[in-house]
Amino acid sequence: MVPIMQHTESEQRGKPESDPEIASFGFRTVRAPEKAGLVRQVFNNVAERYDIMNDVMSGGLHRLWKKALVDHLAPRPGIKLLDVAGGTGDIAFRIHDRVKDRWPDAAVEITVCDINDRMLAVGRDRAIDSNRGLSLGPGRGISWISGDAERLPVPDQSYDAYTIAFGIRNVTHRARALHEAFRVLRPGGRFLCLEFSQVQAPVLDRIYDTYSFNVIPRMGQLIAGDADSYRYLVESIRRFPDARSFAAEIEQAGFSRVSHRLMTGGVVALHSGWRI
Repeated sequence: MVPIMQHTESEQRGKPESDPEIASFGFRTVRAPEKAGLVRQVFNNVAERYDIMNDVMSGGLHRLWKKALVDHLAPRPGIKLLDVAGGTGDIAFRIHDRVKDRWPDAAVEITVCDINDRMLAVGRDRAIDSNRGLSLGPGRGISWISGDAERLPVPDQSYDAYTIAFGIRNVTHRARALHEAFRVLRPGGRFLCLEFSQVQAPVLDRIYDTYSFNVIPRMGQLIAGDADSYRYLVESIRRFPDARSFAAEIEQAGFSRVSHRLMTGGVVALHSGWRI
């Protein structure tokens, strides 16, 4: 049995990492080695309905947030990009399509890395169904690899850009994941992270909490047949630090020119940094 300590939401909100031997799993605290398996089970449960639930839960707003990430990246022909925790391909497809829509003959090389094989299978199937296909070699489309954000199976300084959308709050040790992001980027490489943050508006925050804790798990049960996984996802958002605190963690990993942009009243933050 995994020893678990229960905490109230107010105790857990934005609590930073401290003891490397323990980790948060929603509002619970578990032994660090156990977290990856627990998170893997969550995404095994929701993989097939993950993208549909994103649309339903956010009312389609996640599309605007992801567009903002792609706009901020402004991908160009020849870009070599690593998208971490991007198993279903949503970010990779958007970046691929942005380049190909503007420069149809341009080379683009995107690697999607995810620790969850079921999420990767959904992404590969989507690539085939949408006629994007799979990678045909260097500079030719999207490839898919299984890997842990804390131990990426790619060489040093091998990518121009690193993206992670709504995934970093699920890693066991954020600092390790951020250092890995720095390691795999070339000098001049770009780090972009889209993640939930803490709502700033006094009225909106109460509405958001009510919606998150009462409505989203019910949606998860109705659409994905799994309320518990979506309850964890909501709790993991509350455990994640505010945007300024997370920006400081990005700087501590070695990144320069770190910035963040709050969207939808602070529901989401877009973080950016450069490897100089």
